[in-house]
Amino acid sequence: MRRSFLTILSFLFALTATPLLAQTAGETPATASVIAHKKKLDDLFTELKRARDDSKATDIANRIRMEWADSGSASINLLMQWAEKAVSEKRNGAALDLFDQVVALDPTYVEGWNRRATLHYQMGNYRKSMSDINRVLALEPRHFGALAGMAAILSSAGKDELALKAWEQFLDVYPSERNAQKQVGDLEEKLAGSRT
Repeated sequence: MRRSFLTILSFLFALTATPLLAQTAGETPATASVIAHKKKLDDLFTELKRARDDSKATDIANRIRMEWADSGSASINLLMQWAEKAVSEKRNGAALDLFDQVVALDPTYVEGWNRRATLHYQMGNYRKSMSDINRVLALEPRHFGALAGMAAILSSAGKDELALKAWEQFLDVYPSERNAQKQVGDLEEKLAGSRT
């Protein structure tokens, strides 16, 4: 079983790597598709920041999540589906192996890092989760899911001031999100109470 799994992963890697090998020295990886994807995300984030209606903002946030989910590679999308299935079946080791393959195949694919961070968090591996979250935010500083994960880890570690900063960054990207607003209010009250 393990051998056939590795054979499939090798095959998928070969499919993914072929376009990279075909590039000439003068070509850049910034294809029209990548540029269009970035512009679409930028436009969605602008809409999200301006949205004051909660349901409209939720719709925009879901469209952003859909953009993040699509890697642009059928092979990586398939690996992500397998990983999500493994997570849902509580096969965490298999899911981690699959997420590891995703981030190895495309280290710029934000959602691979984010989903692995989420799994590490669910498994109680907060240090590994935070490491992956940092990678997500280096690639996409507006990743509100990663910011929420960071805030949760910082809160559980008793680092309320840092958690507050993470939630404030979240609200800078997604200002109408009610839970984030509540978290900021609760942390501000808690910190004000500890200073008196």
